[in-house]
Amino acid sequence: MNLLINGEKKTFADGINIAQLLKVEDVESPDMVSVQFNGEFLKRHEYDAAYPKDNDEVNFLYFMGGG
Repeated sequence: MNLLINGEKKTFADGINIAQLLKVEDVESPDMVSVQFNGEFLKRHEYDAAYPKDNDEVNFLYFMGGG
């Protein structure tokens, strides 16, 4: 299955969920990442139940503070 991950097209096995995708993509500090799935932000408890389909878009977003 093809997914658009942070603007980059990548191929993954069918049946992968968002929680698994975070691990496969080796996302740094996954507890500090927000996930946008097809334009909608997911809550952390939804990661296990969210299964992307071919050509879906997933963005891993890091919010940083500063001053």
